[in-house]
Amino acid sequence: QLQLVESGGGLVQPGGSLRLSCTASGFALVYYAIGWFRHAPGKEREGVSFINSSDDNTYYVDSVKGRFTISRDRAKNTVYLQMNSLKPEDTAVYYCAGRWGSNWYERADEYDYWGQGTQVTVSS
Repeated sequence: QLQLVESGGGLVQPGGSLRLSCTASGFALVYYAIGWFRHAPGKEREGVSFINSSDDNTYYVDSVKGRFTISRDRAKNTVYLQMNSLKPEDTAVYYCAGRWGSNWYERADEYDYWGQGTQVTVSS
C-alpha cells in the first residue's frame, strides 16, 4: 500500500520552530515531486513549499520565504519542512503530497498521494 505519513506537528509559541517530516511507505520518494500544503479553518488550502525530484529545485510561497526550508533525505525516504520564526497565521493542518515525475506544481489536484495531515498551532 502506498502511503505518505506526516509527523512533527504540535503547539509552539510565536517565534518558535518545528520540523515536519513526510515519510513514504510502499514507494520511493526519490521519483516524486513533493508539496507541502496547509489548510486553516475558514481559509482555502494553500500550497506552501515544493521540491522537485530531479535536482531538488524548491519553491516557497511568499508568506513563508526566509522562514521555511524544504529538503529531501533520499536515504530515509523522507521530505522535511523546517519551519522557523513561526507566526500565529501559520496555524493550520499541514499535508504533504506526492506526484510522480520531476516537476512540482502548485495545484493540489496535480498530486496523486496525500498524507493524513499534522496539526500545527502557533499560539502564546
